[in-house]
Amino acid sequence: MRIALFQPDIAGNVGTILRTAACFGVGVDIIEPCGFAFSDRALKRAGMDYAKIAPPVRHNDWNSFLSTRPERRVLLTTAGDIPLPEMTFQPDDILLFGSESAGAPDFVHQAASHQVRIPLLTDFRSLNIAVSAGIALAEALRQTGGFAHEVR
Repeated sequence: MRIALFQPDIAGNVGTILRTAACFGVGVDIIEPCGFAFSDRALKRAGMDYAKIAPPVRHNDWNSFLSTRPERRVLLTTAGDIPLPEMTFQPDDILLFGSESAGAPDFVHQAASHQVRIPLLTDFRSLNIAVSAGIALAEALRQTGGFAHEVR
């Protein structure tokens, strides 16, 4: 299981997603360009030291990402035709998210094998991307038995 972020805009959201992914042993791909200067300082507040534990794989552009990540891409989008609870995940899926400001362009939608939406109450547009990533990841890990067994 992996999370991929297409041209993310907000460093704090990326840091939060990196922290979440590190805690669950999930890789993260960043598809550039980002809407912020990608640096340890930009990510430090939300990601804390987790980004160093599980550093993201950075891709210069969409084509670079496609050429190195052939796994099934599941796009989380407000335009998705599959409600999250009805999606059947596979252990090697990539959970793909568009940018905070613009979402995912048509070519990203077309490259996804599934377009999934998190059902919300009427009159609400969307959730924060880091919250959406956490919700989708938890459901995907639950379905695939991917939650780590607690060790103390």
